Amino acid sequence: MIRGALWLVQVIGEGNTFTKEQLREAFPGVSQADRRLRDLRDFGWVILTSTEDATLLAEDQRFVKAGVPVWDTAARRAAAPQKSVTAKEKRSVFARDDYMCTICGISGGESYLDDSNQTAVLSATRRATVLPSGEEEVLLVTECKRCQAGGDGTPARADEVLKDIGALDASERRRLARWIERGRRGSTPLDRAWSAYRRLPAAARDEVRSALER
Repeated sequence: MIRGALWLVQVIGEGNTFTKEQLREAFPGVSQADRRLRDLRDFGWVILTSTEDATLLAEDQRFVKAGVPVWDTAARRAAAPQKSVTAKEKRSVFARDDYMCTICGISGGESYLDDSNQTAVLSATRRATVLPSGEEEVLLVTECKRCQAGGDGTPARADEVLKDIGALDASERRRLARWIERGRRGSTPLDRAWSAYRRLPAAARDEVRSALER
């Protein structure tokens, strides 16, 4: 696709026509070169056939306008059409993330503490992520609809997380390693009491509050 884009810009030129035979001659041995060229349309490139332009012959195509510079990796990744997440992918991502939003930690169907009338709906979304190597990939992550809507589109930064971990002292790193191994943070008795209280139905929470006041 990238080679085809460069061929259109450097050899054919905007506004000019070309044939499938010219395309085959330009890329000998490349199967389905015409299909790779059609993929450019997903990136804003305008290439017309006789179906869209009645002035063209059946074997002709017209290169009307260049779109996203697909030879630029960052530009291509930013403009790449997102494939929908399959049901199988969703189930796998939800199970991996313990059916909780990775941003706020709420579970699917759980009420928000600041709005008991609103319950969390989870979704598996694609999020740009900078890896420790500095490379950027788009990865699937579990988010609730509210966190997803409130996101600013900035990538997750695994490289910065690793840098922050490196600044911890040895005992803190060992403690963090244990949390990572267990898949959850260690908690104090107070933390556990609060979490247990929060999971109670409203009427039961009222009873607990009354008992504490006595």
